[in-house]
Amino acid sequence: MKILVVIPARGGSKGIPRKNLRLLNGKPLLYYSVKTALASQYNIDVYVSSEDDEILTTAKQFGAKIHRRDLKIADDTTTLDPVIYAAYVYAKDVEQKEYDFIITMQPTSPLLKTASLDEAISKAIKDSTIETVIAAKDDTHLSWKKENNKFVPNYEKRVNRQYLTPTFTETGAFFITKKEIITPTNRIGNNVELHLLENGEEIDIDTYEDWNLCEYYLRRKHIVIVVTGNKTVGLGHVYNTLLIANDILNHRITFLVDKESSLAYEKIASKNYDVYIQEKLDIIDDIKELNPDIVINDRLDTSLEYIASLKDLNLKVINFEDLGEGATRADMVVNAIYPEKQVLPKHYFGHEYFILRDEFIYAQQKVSVNKEVKNILITFGGVDPNNYTQKVLYSIYNYCQEHEININVITGFGYDKYHTLEEFPKINLCKNVTNISHYMYEADLVFTSAGRTTYEVASIATPTIVMAQNDREMTHFFASSEYGFLNLGLGYNLSDEEILEHFSKLIVSEKTREYMRSLMESVDLKSGRKRVIKLIQDIIEEE
Repeated sequence: MKILVVIPARGGSKGIPRKNLRLLNGKPLLYYSVKTALASQYNIDVYVSSEDDEILTTAKQFGAKIHRRDLKIADDTTTLDPVIYAAYVYAKDVEQKEYDFIITMQPTSPLLKTASLDEAISKAIKDSTIETVIAAKDDTHLSWKKENNKFVPNYEKRVNRQYLTPTFTETGAFFITKKEIITPTNRIGNNVELHLLENGEEIDIDTYEDWNLCEYYLRRKHIVIVVTGNKTVGLGHVYNTLLIANDILNHRITFLVDKESSLAYEKIASKNYDVYIQEKLDIIDDIKELNPDIVINDRLDTSLEYIASLKDLNLKVINFEDLGEGATRADMVVNAIYPEKQVLPKHYFGHEYFILRDEFIYAQQKVSVNKEVKNILITFGGVDPNNYTQKVLYSIYNYCQEHEININVITGFGYDKYHTLEEFPKINLCKNVTNISHYMYEADLVFTSAGRTTYEVASIATPTIVMAQNDREMTHFFASSEYGFLNLGLGYNLSDEEILEHFSKLIVSEKTREYMRSLMESVDLKSGRKRVIKLIQDIIEEE
């Protein structure tokens, strides 16, 4: 098929003066339509039609051929039909060929993708009955019109949008016409097919507001967050990355979880983010298919090979809680929980970089402890793999009953051992709550593991007993006496008697509990989230 694209680019635009040559994300507006057309698989002849010498020179620099438009068809009142026809006649003579299709592409649709253009061309080629294919967008709304100087509805009944009769609006992206149809006054045949565009491709630049919107889309990056979350490692990584995604509003976010992380998949999907589970043998191949600009990893230690593969794809890489060899190749690493083994540029570690959830940023902080302990909170994360919930209850339940101490137990999204708690009838059991900060504030003492919850409870400043779930949690430097915690080490090594002994000592020592609270209060945790998001944005915006 012989195909001609004509890009009409007049120099005298009024709404946005010199629009076709003004820089959009660093390139003249005209650049985008020329680039899109030249990239087509159909080997298109691309001509720019203009009366303006600067536009014609620029078009040639971008690889287009040019047609100098007659000034008679270059004013504000001229429609596109004679402009496109004149360029068609000129190109046909220059190229010494008869075209099968003539395509109008206005430069005011800079977000159009070559794949969409080729799809529409393919549609016209395959169905010989189609005479014209026009780019359009779905514009179905409750609309009104004016008749006899009065506004009247364009609908019979007020219903939700999905029940309205669909209506569509043309865009300037492309207008594909069979050669038999085109004349100085016409480009539309009797059999018209609309090709619907979306996700920004449908935007036409007519106003400065449209311009700003296109600028946003062109600057927008695709960020793939690769995360692990299962009953072994818990859901801390998932909660962390959900907070990151929540704060990055100006870029596209996609989640990818490894094949062992169906629990993470369920949690992320429940928040209505786009999320995929690993399908390929090598997760790098899944990442390739998603075609990101940036990869954020929150999946513990990465290998040098994994990060090198991402860098070979020319991707920026940001890692969280990564002590593996791959961290040395990442563009940035944030370790709020683990101490760094060596000093490296753009590696940030310490509690200053912990990302608190909104409820903790805005929650009350204790200003003193109660003289008597009346409320205990037991919460061991989203999974609690060692069932420390049961272990702690075995140790302190009878003591609490004797001393009239109320026990609140909060279990997480992945906890599944509820049958083991049935022998403790007088506990207040809450599942997967959304306001845990309230329970932390009301508690006089908290039991938890050595993960992210320690930062959250420290932001409330409630004295806390920590029991690590595994050897890796033992390396978490924040859950220590320096920051106000009583860390008992690996929980599964503790006897019931040891747990009760430490617990009962705190119960009777108001002075110790007040000292623990004061140490927590002195730590600034609420600034960490803004600090980390700023670091991420800086990496994203680096050229």
